[in-house]
Amino acid sequence: MHLDIWLLLGASLVLCAIVAVRLSHRAGLPTLLAYMGIGLFIGEGGPFHINFDNAELAETLGLAALVLILAEGGVTTNWRHVRPAVPAAIAVSTIGTLISIVVVAAAAGLLLGMDWRLAFLLAAVLAPTDAAAVFSVLRRLPLPSRLTGLLEAESGFNDAPVVIVVITLSMHAGMPNLVELAALMVYELVAGALVGVAIGWLGAAALRRMALPASGLYPIAVLSLAVGSYGAAALLHASGFLAVYVSALVLGNSRLPHRPATRGFAEGIGWLAQIGVFVLLGLLASPSELPDHLLPALIIGFVLLLVARPVSVLLSTVGFGLSLGEKMFASWAGLRGAVPIVLATIPMVAEVPGSDELFAIVFNIVVLFTALQGPTLPLAARLCRLESDNGARELNVEAAPLEELHADLLEVRVPPDSRLNGVEIFELRLPQGASITLVVRDGASFVPENTTSLRGGDTLLVVTTEEARTAAERRLRAVSRRGKLAGWFGETGA
Repeated sequence: MHLDIWLLLGASLVLCAIVAVRLSHRAGLPTLLAYMGIGLFIGEGGPFHINFDNAELAETLGLAALVLILAEGGVTTNWRHVRPAVPAAIAVSTIGTLISIVVVAAAAGLLLGMDWRLAFLLAAVLAPTDAAAVFSVLRRLPLPSRLTGLLEAESGFNDAPVVIVVITLSMHAGMPNLVELAALMVYELVAGALVGVAIGWLGAAALRRMALPASGLYPIAVLSLAVGSYGAAALLHASGFLAVYVSALVLGNSRLPHRPATRGFAEGIGWLAQIGVFVLLGLLASPSELPDHLLPALIIGFVLLLVARPVSVLLSTVGFGLSLGEKMFASWAGLRGAVPIVLATIPMVAEVPGSDELFAIVFNIVVLFTALQGPTLPLAARLCRLESDNGARELNVEAAPLEELHADLLEVRVPPDSRLNGVEIFELRLPQGASITLVVRDGASFVPENTTSLRGGDTLLVVTTEEARTAAERRLRAVSRRGKLAGWFGETGA
């Protein structure tokens, strides 16, 4: 009977969270606020009076959820958009993170009189941005691809170095040796990245060469490989978080069957992980204790927002060609979310003196400053005079392998605003070995002729040899972005 009740409550909770997503999107707020609000509502201060104070369980489940969120982030990241911004993202994730830690720690020690160990712990916990928080708002804004690539890659990369710092500070009674900490960080990051690349590349190669009996097995295999890379890296004492993100990034951008289905599955798992971790963290917080730490949270939050984040972005992106407007927006868009609150449970489990105070301050900062920054991102984009890449039009291409024919069947969905609209079949100039065999329009299918004009909303079935597949996808995407004269503009697609 208890299982029936818990299943009913769990399902109701998830449905309420889904409805909250819709409401938060309308208000322009990150969904994490709605989820944590649900956790606080059902917690000890709400009508249900659920008392949850197991910091160790919250840490374990929170870190597991972060693994799934990072895997979803890697699978759904478009490498073509991120690639130009990767060097800058690495600089912001490492150099920028260290600058932010120093600035916030100095403020906590000097302004609040914190013990220096606790001050640096607070600064390290608050250093990483959160992909789930950033892109629940950011992906709805028309921004330059270089800027979104920078923020997306940074949110995937910066968890790894911060986790190393937080664990080291939590496990040592005093301040650690900086040389040893730097050497450990370099090893863990490099080894974690190599593990991620290796597992992603080998996994993609294996999935391309095997025909699984059901299409639903491909998404499960991809996510299992990404999550497995965490364990493989951990066995080598490397960064499991970086390994997860990198392996998922490689897998998500490899030529695999059923890629859109894989991305959809990963997004669903990512949403479920977000719901679970934010509700859990809301349960762990004590509403009666939060107001006592409101003033320290405001002081540290404004130092982070107005000093530490801008200084870290400005200094770490020198020489990468970013405009002042892009740097200003990147400074304002550094939202904090699940990562800082989950990291705040690590010193609690290690029983660091003052860790309960640290958790309350971090929780207040995440809630207050996410509510401040999230709705103002569109205004910040306008003030920074940032415009979108209006020429970009993405196609949804799903592939199914035809093993015995050494060919692939591509299912291409034409967006309503694509410049494929009005292009005739022969004007596509698809490579030899690729042909559009069927068009589905308004629920009816027909075999097209060379003079058939495509329309927005069409679904195309393209049969292509293995050798011609990459060139066919590249050509379709190029025409979708620039029209049938894409070649004249030097547009080859990607």
